Amino acid sequence: MQTLLNVEEAKKQFRALDEKISAFSSLLSLAGWDAKVKAPKKGRITAAKATGVVSTEMFKMTVSKDMAECLDVLTKPNVYETLDPALKAAVRIRHKTYSRSKSIPEELIKEYSVLQGEANNAWEDARSLNNFSLYQPYLQKMFDIKRKFAEYYGYEKHPYDALMDEFEPGSTVEEVDEIFKNLRASSIDLLERIKKSGTQPDSSFLQKEYPIETQKEFLLKLLPKLGYDLEAGRLDPTAHPFAMAVNKNDVRITTRYSTNNLQFAIFSTIHEAGHALYEQGVHENYEGSVLRRGTSLGIHESQSRFLENMVGRSKEFWRAAYGDLQGLFPQQLGDVSVDQFHLAVNRVQPSFIRVEADELTYNLHVMLRYEIEKGLIAGDLEVKDLPRVWNEKMEDYLGIVPETDSLGVLQDVHWSFGAIGYFHTYSLGNLYAAQLLHTIEKQIPDFYGQVGHGNLLGIREWLREHIHQHGSLYLPAELIQKVTGEELNSQYLVRYLENKYSKLYNL
Repeated sequence: MQTLLNVEEAKKQFRALDEKISAFSSLLSLAGWDAKVKAPKKGRITAAKATGVVSTEMFKMTVSKDMAECLDVLTKPNVYETLDPALKAAVRIRHKTYSRSKSIPEELIKEYSVLQGEANNAWEDARSLNNFSLYQPYLQKMFDIKRKFAEYYGYEKHPYDALMDEFEPGSTVEEVDEIFKNLRASSIDLLERIKKSGTQPDSSFLQKEYPIETQKEFLLKLLPKLGYDLEAGRLDPTAHPFAMAVNKNDVRITTRYSTNNLQFAIFSTIHEAGHALYEQGVHENYEGSVLRRGTSLGIHESQSRFLENMVGRSKEFWRAAYGDLQGLFPQQLGDVSVDQFHLAVNRVQPSFIRVEADELTYNLHVMLRYEIEKGLIAGDLEVKDLPRVWNEKMEDYLGIVPETDSLGVLQDVHWSFGAIGYFHTYSLGNLYAAQLLHTIEKQIPDFYGQVGHGNLLGIREWLREHIHQHGSLYLPAELIQKVTGEELNSQYLVRYLENKYSKLYNL
C-alpha cells in the first residue's frame, strides 16, 4: 500500500483512531450492561438495532483505509522497533484485528452474523424442549464456518490454534494438550480418592431460606474489603453474573441471588469482583486505548478464580468474614461453626452443570468441551454424534451421565454465537492463578495469615502492581513469565488441589 503519511503523522492518526474506537467500545459496553440489567423488555429489540449500527461503525474504523495507512507505516520493522512499549503493543493488537478482519470475505461475515441469531434461537428451543435435532443443523453450519475462519486466519500446525488464539493470544493445541494431560489425570485420580474416602461435608444449611436483601447487605460490606471501589462501580442482580467495564472508573458487576442457596451470590460476586479489580486497576495512561482492558480471557479468569477460590474459599478468609455473615443470618448459621461452613463451601460433588461445579471437577467440564471443539474443527468428530460423545466423556471424567441433553450437550450457549476456541481459557485461568499464588507465597510468606486477619487490600495491591496496571501491554505468556519467572506450569495447580483436598477429606 502506498501512503503519504510520515511516521509522526501515522502515530498521531493511529492514536486518534485508537481513542475513537475505544470510545465506541465504551458506549457499547454501557449499552450491553443496560440490555442485560436495566432495559425494559419492549425496548430491547430497538436498542439492539441501534447498538448494531454503532458496532458496525466501530468495525469499519478498525479496517478503514485510515487504519491501513497508519499500520502500513508503523508495522515496518525499522519503525515498529523504535516505538515506545505502549504504542508498540497497541499497534500489535490493532494490526492483528485488522489482518484477521480483512481476511474474511464480506459474504461470509454476513452469513455468520445471520447464523448467530438463528443458532441462538435454535439453541434456546432445543434446550427447552430437550431436542438436540432442532439445534444440530445450525451447529453444523457454525462449525463449518468456523473451520473456514481458521483457514483464512492461518495456522502452523492445527486449525484449532487459529481459533484459540482469538481468545488467548499465543495458545496452541500442542501446548494446551500437554498441560491438560497432566491436570486431567491428576484430577480424575484425586476425585476417585475423594469418592472412596467416605467423607462428605454437610452442606444442607446452605440451602435454608436466605433473604436476598440480607445477602446483598453482606456483599456490599464485603466488596470494599476486597478492594472493589463502589464509587467506581455498582452491584446489580442478573440471571447470568458478569463484570462490565465502561472505563476504569466505571466497572460494574452483577450477581445471581438464590433464596435457598447462599453460595450462588457470595461466590459469583467474589468471582466478578476479581474481574472488576483487574479493570479498575489498569494504569490511567491506557484509558482511551486498546490497552485499557485485561490482556486475555485466561489472565482475566486467573484474577477471578484466584479471588473466588484461592482466597474466598480458604479457611483463613472465612475466619475473618464469617462473623459478619453469621451475624446477618443467626437463625440459619447460628449453630454452624466456621470450620463447618468452610468444609461445606469446598464440598466436591460431580455435577452435570459446569457453572455449578466445585473447584476440582470444574476443570474436567472445561476439558470435555475443549476436546469436543478440537475434534469438530479437526474433522475427527461429527456434530450428529455430540450427544453420545458428550455423555461418554462425562462418564469417563466425572462418573455420571446426564439423563437429558438439556443437562448435557445443550447446557452451554457459547457455540450458538460462535465462541469456539474459548473454553480452554477457563482452566488456563485456574492454572495461572495457582502459579501466581505460588509466587505470592514466596514474596509474602504470611500471605494467608494476613487474609485470616482480614487484611485483603494487600492482595489487590500486589495484583495491581504485577498484573492489573499493565492492561494489555504484554501477551499472556510474556506476563506470566515476567511475574512468576517461568512459563505456565500445570504442576502448581496439581499440587494446590492435591494439598487442599487431602486436608479437607483426610486422604
